[in-house]
Amino acid sequence: MLAGALDALKRSGAVDIEVVRVPGSWELPLAAKTIAERKPGALGKVPDAIIALGAVIRGDTPHFDYVAGQAASGLMAVQLETGIPVAFGVLTTNTIEQAADRAGGKDGNKGYDAAITAIEMAERIHRLRQ
Repeated sequence: MLAGALDALKRSGAVDIEVVRVPGSWELPLAAKTIAERKPGALGKVPDAIIALGAVIRGDTPHFDYVAGQAASGLMAVQLETGIPVAFGVLTTNTIEQAADRAGGKDGNKGYDAAITAIEMAERIHRLRQ
């Protein structure tokens, strides 16, 4: 999915692309909020958009429900609190095979799709603020 997202960004002419890796989908909201709240300067730029990529695959316990739901809620809260679009590229699947199909397999690349969404939202929010 990362390769798909980077491909979409490069094709669109995006510059200053930063990749930040976190241990899992549960950690995405905190990382996104930290990035969104950056001050311009030595630590980097305030992003036009954030693309959150990950996968939560259902197992035999209710862990899936907690992680998937809270990751989604947390990422939504980040964009509402900061005004920076956060594209939701977190796969929520029942099997590893379904995840592979959506991460560049027969069902496309949801990373690419999330990047296109981020680009479109960044442009729309920019226009709305003018």
